[in-house]
Amino acid sequence: MRKLISSGSPFERTAGYSRAVVQGDWCFVSGTTGYDYATMTMPETVEEQTRNCLSTIRKAMEEGGFALSDVVRCHYYVTDASFADIVFPILGEAFGEIRPAATMIVCDLIKPEMLIEIEVTALRQR
Repeated sequence: MRKLISSGSPFERTAGYSRAVVQGDWCFVSGTTGYDYATMTMPETVEEQTRNCLSTIRKAMEEGGFALSDVVRCHYYVTDASFADIVFPILGEAFGEIRPAATMIVCDLIKPEMLIEIEVTALRQR
């Protein structure tokens, strides 16, 4: 059974993707930036954006019947290498006990206000 989950972001419809896709015991969460999708506003700091990313991811996963503790893989994309030391403690709060495999990449994102993007893969724990 396949379930498509939306965060309400207008980008999902325009670009033709889902915030998350649940397929069996797997949940694949698309790259998620720091927008507050209720207001379509973007915080200025990477800390606030990181917290918004994690909140959006958590909500999508819960809608699919998953928890953050099910996350097995994270990809983090930041626009500046110096952000690593800033976001590591925030990511540690969310994933410190879960300890998923993870990669952080420094790159450009599609809009200049975007400082971080996070995508995760989860496997339902039995």
